[in-house]
Amino acid sequence: MYTQADKNRLRWRSRRGLLELDLVFELFLEHDFDRLSAAELDVYQDLLMLPDIDLLELVDGKTDTTDMRLAPILAQLRHWQVVKKQ
Repeated sequence: MYTQADKNRLRWRSRRGLLELDLVFELFLEHDFDRLSAAELDVYQDLLMLPDIDLLELVDGKTDTTDMRLAPILAQLRHWQVVKKQ
């Protein structure tokens, strides 16, 4: 079970070193983050362990993950990537 403090730490870890990612994560955190289940938060935490460049390529759709657990969260992030560009 994630406490509010745990969620706050994940929000803080969502701040990335690349503006492109920060913009996508900002939208994701605003609209989707609070609806994630504990299992989804576990996956999200794993996703945040990736280096910024690898994560950006996944979010941009330039690469795909072999870890199917990440696919639903990546789909949400990719949605916000598209919205951001409009």
